[in-house]
Amino acid sequence: MDFACVELSPDDREFRDRLRSFLVDVVTDDVIRRDRESGENFDEGVHLALGGEGYLAADWNDESDGGFSALRRRIWDLEIGRAHTPWFHWGTTAVVAKMVREFGPPELTEEVLPGVLSGEIRLCLGYTEPEGGSDVATCKTRAVREADGSSWVINGSKMFTSNAHNAKYVFLLTNTDPDAPKHKNLTMFLVPLDTPGIDIQAVRTIDGDRTNIVFYSDVRVDDRYRIGAVNGGWGVLRGALDVEHGTVASEDDGLQRVAVMSEHVTLMAEAIDAIAALVTQQCADDRRLLDDRSVAYRLGRSVARTEAALSTPGMFGRVANAQTMRDVSPDLMDILGTASALPVDTEGAADDGGAEYIFRLASPVGIYGGTLEVFRNMIAQHALGLGRPNYSPPRS
Repeated sequence: MDFACVELSPDDREFRDRLRSFLVDVVTDDVIRRDRESGENFDEGVHLALGGEGYLAADWNDESDGGFSALRRRIWDLEIGRAHTPWFHWGTTAVVAKMVREFGPPELTEEVLPGVLSGEIRLCLGYTEPEGGSDVATCKTRAVREADGSSWVINGSKMFTSNAHNAKYVFLLTNTDPDAPKHKNLTMFLVPLDTPGIDIQAVRTIDGDRTNIVFYSDVRVDDRYRIGAVNGGWGVLRGALDVEHGTVASEDDGLQRVAVMSEHVTLMAEAIDAIAALVTQQCADDRRLLDDRSVAYRLGRSVARTEAALSTPGMFGRVANAQTMRDVSPDLMDILGTASALPVDTEGAADDGGAEYIFRLASPVGIYGGTLEVFRNMIAQHALGLGRPNYSPPRS
């Protein structure tokens, strides 16, 4: 494996420097503060600026269609993360737009795509239901076709529809044939969120993020918003789920993001750097926390585990990232003592609340896009060939 640094050409260095300068201008301290307070992981001004400069279009398109080269796409991912850009929901919009282009009617793509690439239209996901957990195929949200066949009436509810309050459409999973076998009764729609009968209500997670529960009451949707065949929704959804799960095949150039959710572990790496600086400072008794061998050992172990997680690919990395955050963050807080329990922007908070935030973030990271248990089962079945788990109760 080649760990050598990539030597940038003059043009690529100019691209990187121009992007860095742009992000300094738009991702201000005020933007980061607002995002921290709102928990939305989104800022409309930043998003529109990215679209206006052509960055969203370049990220969405393939290189052959005017998009980033593989190297520039990697530079883009790294610089966006380093600037703490509140843009996590762009990935959702980008994936859904590709599903619309692949499976939807051409006129719907023409309606949606220009606004997606300019930043004016955002898309969100309507998969999970309050009682459905990670198994989205248990969908109970009903879509019933009206007698003339031109439209549908949707009733149900969806949980964890993040960014719905900033989006124009939801990529909605519905059940269109309750009597059909599982996976053969599902149909996808791209539903305009300003349709009468839709109610978006905020939900706060333990890490301070805002997500939503969305209720659909007699929502009438034209058939032109259907994505794919009736009862063929699982085939449409699978591609989007593969991207979310990190199970798509990697390119040979090795420049892609190693694993889904790796940006969260990068935040933890920044917290570790801040803590390393703190433990090397002199205390009141002229000693350093780092002089305690247990502190040095635990901090070194945290660094090693974080580096290992960031280097683990695919769905293996998805598990390694979340589990490492859950295991390492309590150690970081313990090293700093009781002041580490104080959150960001609180007077007296150790490392400005970085470890405390990572501790709260670690739990939902192991749930977003599927629980760790789901991913471990996927690894067992699809990577190791161990077969499906048996959850039958033991015989008495």
